Amino acid sequence: MAHYPKPFFKKSRKLWYVEIDRRQHNLGPEREVAFRLYHELMREPASKQVDARSLVAIIDAFLEWVQTNRALDTYEWYRYRLERFARTYPDLGTQSLKPYHVQQWVDSYPQLSRTSRRNYFRSIKRCLKWAMKQGYISSDPLDHLEVPGADRKEAIVSVEQYGQLLSLIRDPGLRDLVVTTWETGCRPQESLRVEARHVDLKHFRWVFPKSEAKGKRQPRVVYLAGPAAAITQKLVEQYPTGRLFRNSDGRAWTPNAVNSAFDRIRIRMLQTTSIDVAQLENAVEQMIGELKPKRMVQGVLVTKTARQLRQEARQRVLAKLANESIPRFSLYALRHSWATRALQSGLDGLTVAILMGHSDPSTLARVYQHLSLNPEHLLHQASKVQGRSEP
Repeated sequence: MAHYPKPFFKKSRKLWYVEIDRRQHNLGPEREVAFRLYHELMREPASKQVDARSLVAIIDAFLEWVQTNRALDTYEWYRYRLERFARTYPDLGTQSLKPYHVQQWVDSYPQLSRTSRRNYFRSIKRCLKWAMKQGYISSDPLDHLEVPGADRKEAIVSVEQYGQLLSLIRDPGLRDLVVTTWETGCRPQESLRVEARHVDLKHFRWVFPKSEAKGKRQPRVVYLAGPAAAITQKLVEQYPTGRLFRNSDGRAWTPNAVNSAFDRIRIRMLQTTSIDVAQLENAVEQMIGELKPKRMVQGVLVTKTARQLRQEARQRVLAKLANESIPRFSLYALRHSWATRALQSGLDGLTVAILMGHSDPSTLARVYQHLSLNPEHLLHQASKVQGRSEP
């Protein structure tokens, strides 16, 4: 029996879509209109031009292009941000788009860090620039939009902080992921995507073919030092197919899930310190007054209960306090820390670059300039030049 595509409703965007030949078409928010457009689409030839007047249609076309031509992580990076933009302006046309729309959108997320704000600007600006290059629009309405600078990343996890981090991890799957990243210095996109087929236990390594490696220029090899080899062997036996690193529910870790888990750990770290309970409760009461009293549930606005408002306010206050006083952990911070430890231990820069998968060793000099501010490290290295282990 022949299979025909049918319209479906995306709750996240509040829009109807239909997928034809592996391409999703935006049918709008109204069911009746959506089905009429669906029947018109089915009567037309397979190819259909993008409606360049619709900003959402441009975003959909861009995401489809990214999904086909870029890595999965890159697609997810753009999808997460651009879907938020589309939900904010579902009916905005490309000719009506102005820089202030983007500014107001980014400003609607006051909790974003400077780097995150920059990434939100970059995502939509890149989308419109692509649309102009593809010929969908004649000019870029965001050409003069200024993109703010990013925070300088100097996140280094010390050995003491690493031990504290491990003590607060509750999910054994996250612990395996953290230990492996700490021991190997692998990229998050490598640990989160590695499967049993990439594992070479005989030589204690992961091998990603050129087509799956960053840059797609040459194969990427991650060497398994310390406990990383034992963890990999255990996971290969447990998951012979699919992603190796999974949470306690058996679901593969994603970048957002890992970052959320680290955020929860930061709050637990905060709670191990002395907190002024009275001050905390006052902040929670103030935050309750700033929260929206309703939330969207399956397309319907529902009033939050007093308990829900208090829980949401408490989480926001704790997250704010943690952000101010607890270092931010991430898989990239663990990779960054591995490289710092390797260089401080005396491992030469070329070897470190190869182990990290850098195609250009000069990247180390740019990214790890903070070592130039460590007088003990530089004095030790200078002494080695003279054949002495100590100054």
